Amino acid sequence: MTPLSVAFLPLTDCAVLVAAREKGFAEEQGLDLNLVRDVSWATVRDRLIYGQVQCAHLLAPLAIAVSLGLGQHPAALAAPFKLSVNGNAITFAPGLAKLLGDPAARVSDPAAAGRAFAAALNGLPRKPVIAVVHRFSSHALALRYWLSFAGVDPDNDITLRVLPPSIMTDALAAGEIDGFTAGAPWNSNAVAVGAGEIVALGSRIWESGPEKVLAMREDWADANPDIVDRLLNALDRAARWCDTPDNRGELAALLARPEYVGRPADLIETTLAGRLLLARGAPLFEESNFLLLHRHAANFPWRSQALWIYSQLVRWGYVEPSAEAEAAAARVFRSDIYRRALAGGATPMPTASLKVEGSLPMEYPVATGRGRLTLAPDRFFDGRVFDPERIGEYLAQAAT
Repeated sequence: MTPLSVAFLPLTDCAVLVAAREKGFAEEQGLDLNLVRDVSWATVRDRLIYGQVQCAHLLAPLAIAVSLGLGQHPAALAAPFKLSVNGNAITFAPGLAKLLGDPAARVSDPAAAGRAFAAALNGLPRKPVIAVVHRFSSHALALRYWLSFAGVDPDNDITLRVLPPSIMTDALAAGEIDGFTAGAPWNSNAVAVGAGEIVALGSRIWESGPEKVLAMREDWADANPDIVDRLLNALDRAARWCDTPDNRGELAALLARPEYVGRPADLIETTLAGRLLLARGAPLFEESNFLLLHRHAANFPWRSQALWIYSQLVRWGYVEPSAEAEAAAARVFRSDIYRRALAGGATPMPTASLKVEGSLPMEYPVATGRGRLTLAPDRFFDGRVFDPERIGEYLAQAAT
C-alpha cells in the first residue's frame, strides 16, 4: 500500500475524500489514504507547500493565488481534479437579513437582494463586518462580484474579516460579525441555532462556480504520475458514489463523525440534497444544483474557470495582468492530468479544456468519446459571459 496524506477542512465538500477512504475506493487503488483534519485554509496551504501532506482539499482561487506568488509562500501547484462545484452561501444576522426582503425572494433574485443591501447601508450605524474564509476563496470572490453589481465597494463600504468557517456561527451569534460567507454546512448551522439567515446562494450568483480542488505541488505531481493517476481513479469512483441520491444518508452519517465535519447528520444530508432552511420558520428552499460532487462534469478542471478566477484577482488588484500570469493561472487546472488518469474509465469527459463561462441557460448535452455528457447551467446572475480569449475586454466592461 502506498501511504498518502491529504489535508482538509471540516466542510460538506470534503465528501469525496471521505468516501474514497471510508468506502474503500482508495484502498482498491493500493492507497493508504490518511486524511488530516485542519482548522484554517492557511494551515492547509502551508502543510501542502512544506510537504507535511502530499495533497490538499483546497480553495480553487487559493491554489491559483499560491501559484501566482501571492502571499508569503509561493509555490507552483497543480489541481487535476475538482472536488466540488457550488455549495457556498452568504449568511447575515437576522436583523440585517430582513432588510433584504423575504427569504425565498432574496435568494431567488440575487440582483434585487444586492440592491436592497446597498440601499440599507446608509441607514446602518456602522459599516457591516462580513467574514470570509480566506481572501482567495470562491466565497470571497462571489461576495465581491455580488456586491459590486449593486454598487457596493467591498473594500470601502463594508469591513471584510478572515475567519475559519467552523467559528463563524459563534462569531455571528456574539455580534462580532454581521454576516459571513462559507461553504456548507456552516450557513445551515447558523440558521439552525438562530444566529443567522441565508441571503444569497453561490449557485445563484454563478450557477457552476468551481469551489474546492484537489491540490498538490506541481513538482510532486510530475515525480509521481502513477500515484496521481491511482488517486484520481479512486476519487472519480468516490465522487460518483457521493452524488448518487440513495447514498446521501450513509454519506451524511460518515461526514457527521467528529474526525470529519462533526455536525448533525440530518443537517449535512439536507445540504447534500439541496434542501435548504434559509431562515427559522421558513419553508425549505429547493436548489437542485446547490452542491455538485460528480454530476455535470463537476470534477473536470476547466481552464476557463481558472482564468475567470485570474480575472477576478486582476480586477481586485491582487495581481498585475500579464501574459505570464495568465498562463500560470490557466496551468493550475490540469485537465491534461485528469484526462490521462481517467482515460481508461467509464466517466465521460469534455473534449475541450476551455469554454465560454456563463453561456448555458439550461442543461446542455454534449457528445464525447464515451457517449453523452450533460453540462450544468452556468449563468452568472448579472447575465454577463466570460470568454477566456477576451479577458481584457471582460475586465474593461467590469470597470464601467
